[in-house]
Amino acid sequence: MRIKRTNRGLALRAIAGSHVVLLAIDLPEAECPGLMGFAIHRTDHTEEEAYWIEGTKTFAKTDPGLPPGSKYATNRHPIQGFTWSDFTAKPGHRYTYRVQAMRGTPEALVKFRQVSATVTTESEAAGDHDVFFNRGAAASQEFARRFGAMADLRRAPPEDPRWAWLSRGAAEAILAFVERAKDARWSLRVAAYEFRLDAFATALAAARRRGVDVAVLYDGNPNAPDAKGRVFPRDDNRATAARAGLEASSIERITRSGVKSPPISHHKFIVLLKDGKPQAVLTGSTNFSRGGVFGQANVVHVVEEPAVAAAYVACWDLIRANTAHPELRAQLSALNRLPEDKPPRGTTPLMSPQSSDAALRWYAAQAKSADGALFMTFAFGMNDLFQDAYRNGRAPLRYALLDKLVAPGISKEKKAVAEKAMTKLRFAKENRFAVGNRLTTNLFDRWLKESVSGLNQHVQYIHTKFMLIDPLGPDPIVVSGSANFSAASTTDNDENMLVIRGNRRVPDVYLGEYMRLWNHYAFREWAAKQTTAPADTAFAHLDVGDQWWRSYFGDTARARQRRYFVGAR
Repeated sequence: MRIKRTNRGLALRAIAGSHVVLLAIDLPEAECPGLMGFAIHRTDHTEEEAYWIEGTKTFAKTDPGLPPGSKYATNRHPIQGFTWSDFTAKPGHRYTYRVQAMRGTPEALVKFRQVSATVTTESEAAGDHDVFFNRGAAASQEFARRFGAMADLRRAPPEDPRWAWLSRGAAEAILAFVERAKDARWSLRVAAYEFRLDAFATALAAARRRGVDVAVLYDGNPNAPDAKGRVFPRDDNRATAARAGLEASSIERITRSGVKSPPISHHKFIVLLKDGKPQAVLTGSTNFSRGGVFGQANVVHVVEEPAVAAAYVACWDLIRANTAHPELRAQLSALNRLPEDKPPRGTTPLMSPQSSDAALRWYAAQAKSADGALFMTFAFGMNDLFQDAYRNGRAPLRYALLDKLVAPGISKEKKAVAEKAMTKLRFAKENRFAVGNRLTTNLFDRWLKESVSGLNQHVQYIHTKFMLIDPLGPDPIVVSGSANFSAASTTDNDENMLVIRGNRRVPDVYLGEYMRLWNHYAFREWAAKQTTAPADTAFAHLDVGDQWWRSYFGDTARARQRRYFVGAR
């Protein structure tokens, strides 16, 4: 849900996802001299609470000297920025946000403009699309405030509250989807790259005891063994099925027999059927593993459309038969409805492997032709086609969120060249890049030390694979699924993607979560590059020199961000 209100030149646009409400603020440049920032008040009409929103920065003169990790009310220490996000919002709640533009001095702030907007956050499970993002940020100040230093999660019992906080509904959505299969009239078809989440396997075993027809297809490829001789993920997948007593219901997917390094069966989906008819599908980027659900950033996306679910069943049937790779590519390509230009309205599933890279080129063409703004995530580096979209694209505002600046596994010589190219690309004035990182030391005296979860080996931060094309425009497009926007994900691996056009609820949820993580990691990447010794580092207090707002006007990235999010023309 999104709504815009303006009062005496002060504009407020509230964009409500499920767990995030993004607030975009605007004020004419001529009114900004003397602007000390914005105070933000929130009323939660659902829980009947009202209070001033808190931030982390203070004025030096009125700093109360609280310990690291503390927060400060914005009516005394206002927000010095034109966009701000409420990450404490809850799904299905009605909120009123009141924004006050403040002048005066730190000791005597004075309101000179005020505007309010009321929005209702999206319920995670509502309509044709149910979207669940996990927290995806164990390395965060909020985690450190709630739980202290990161103790070993791998040995934590299920009742440890950290699991629920990190999941934020993702694990619960997976288990609830399985619970919908009540008895022998129901069937579940699972396709899993990683089948390593014991709670999920246990739920499937319980469904089978209820009479549900359960079939699990997991990656069984003979990949190169690790130092201990174990094949990932095949050996863990086998062990999980054995612990749950699901061996008889499990099938190993071999993508290409006789190939030393075969493509991977990278799906993460479950199809729900009743009386043999597809009802819904659960898909997304989330591997059925603890690292997928509780560690790196991921999304669980449920589509309540029988036609879409049927496409996933057709894909499952083909890979269940271990169809020869050339034939599989031909059959899946025939099943796909690859658009020539814009996708049709509604939901279009696209399955891989495909006979050519036409789908990848189509994704890149959509990114390059985006008008208002582009938002993408990259877990394994940025393909050349998308580098071209960020180099020569039409959108005046282009965001990229990456786990690493360049893909892993590149030789030392090629890595230096790739890093140079990406560094040049990120400094194009239209581009705003953020790369996963954390605060490893208390370099800034207001911040707590952060630690990663320890659940992920290769991808620590960003594992989602989605693209938002002008999400706040009149015709938003969302592309989301398991494929990493790469050649291998298009022509080699078992993959799936959803292309969604004309649904405003879905991009509102995705955009809020995107900006939550982009802002989180953009700051941490910047902080990681600071080389000043902690003893010599002074906390950056709020500006009192009437300079902070100036970067939000003119030909700057912040100015383009301000205009796009508030809906200014």
